[in-house]
Amino acid sequence: MGANPDAVLIAGAGTPSALPAKALKERSYKGKVYQTHGVANNDFLRVCGKDCEGEILPAGPVLVTEQLPGSNPVKKSAAVYKNAYEKANGAGSLSTFGGHAWDAGQMLQRAIPEALKKGQPGTPEFRDALRAALENLKDLPVSRGIMNTTPNDHNGFDDRARVMVQIVDGKWKLLND
Repeated sequence: MGANPDAVLIAGAGTPSALPAKALKERSYKGKVYQTHGVANNDFLRVCGKDCEGEILPAGPVLVTEQLPGSNPVKKSAAVYKNAYEKANGAGSLSTFGGHAWDAGQMLQRAIPEALKKGQPGTPEFRDALRAALENLKDLPVSRGIMNTTPNDHNGFDDRARVMVQIVDGKWKLLND
């Protein structure tokens, strides 16, 4: 606090990241506060409350599905995941982290039919073909972006896999797209 920095980055995950944010508020810090995507869940908002108002963080587009413009190529796939998750777990329960598992399932749904053309499950031919299919996904829309993998890029995401959000009135607000 003595250095009065222009901005503070809280590099944490989950609800424990509310503690430093609350401490900064208690000490009347007036600069910008940035968080990481690790806090992109509604429990963080619940725990941090008004003390996190105005904080900024990167997040997967699924966090603000409804706020994405119709032209965003992730909107439809993000909505499919969000709707399925909230149907099973209740409105407002979205877990962006659950999207990682859902996305892996989408990858397999695309890759397995390709692998089956080369061999039967359990065979070396199938395993090799599955790996090749997973390493060559093109334009696969998932909850967090558009997947384009290569043998050297298993992440497969580009700039469409993140948005910047701000906490406004206790909710996630898309800053730009």
